[in-house]
Amino acid sequence: MTRILVVDDDPRLLKALKINLVARGYQVISAATGSEGVRAAADQHPDLVVLDLGLPDLDGKDVLSGIRGWSSVPIIVLTARDSPIDKVAVLDSGADDYITKPFAMEELLARVRLALRHAANQQHHSDAPSVQVGSLHIDLANTRITRDHKDVHLTPTEWRILEILVRAQGRLVRQDELLREVWGPEYLNQGHYLRVYMAQIRRKLEPDPAHPRYLLTESGLGYRFDPPSPRIK
Repeated sequence: MTRILVVDDDPRLLKALKINLVARGYQVISAATGSEGVRAAADQHPDLVVLDLGLPDLDGKDVLSGIRGWSSVPIIVLTARDSPIDKVAVLDSGADDYITKPFAMEELLARVRLALRHAANQQHHSDAPSVQVGSLHIDLANTRITRDHKDVHLTPTEWRILEILVRAQGRLVRQDELLREVWGPEYLNQGHYLRVYMAQIRRKLEPDPAHPRYLLTESGLGYRFDPPSPRIK
């Protein structure tokens, strides 16, 4: 059974989340503080974490960074902060997705299903390409990226976006195609999702994120992975 750790100090929200998740066949582990959440993540090895940022003992971003330091478990952040800067900061700390309060329960459940699908998709096929561009090495088969001989961590959502672009081998991937493949057809009008995630991926992979060389934008159309003279194995 899929185990989901919910870290939130609001007993009413915690109860509502547990009822809805259990009703859909998930096993729920709950924690009311950041310290409890970190311990539960280490002891219980959940398949996904739902993490509120407003915790009584620790900043939620510290909990996020603490878990992300040793685990690649998908983490969905609950936040009342809705500015693009705050959202990027959450993703930069290692979150796979975020949902802004107040939210509809069905939306959160959809994000949970999506994150779990992305985690499952990381069981890559043996024919996944390996790309070498300068000091950047992307190995999709082994879910590993190195830059300047140092490992680079991508969240499952970032991996899914990058994989689609790399497999296209320079072909333009339209925005609606990416949104459909990564988030589903109900997100075709949510272009800001891609802008946030592409900015995040560029910060991790590009030598100069403000002037990308690898992950290119075709204004009004979509994106392409088209580095100069890549070696695809």
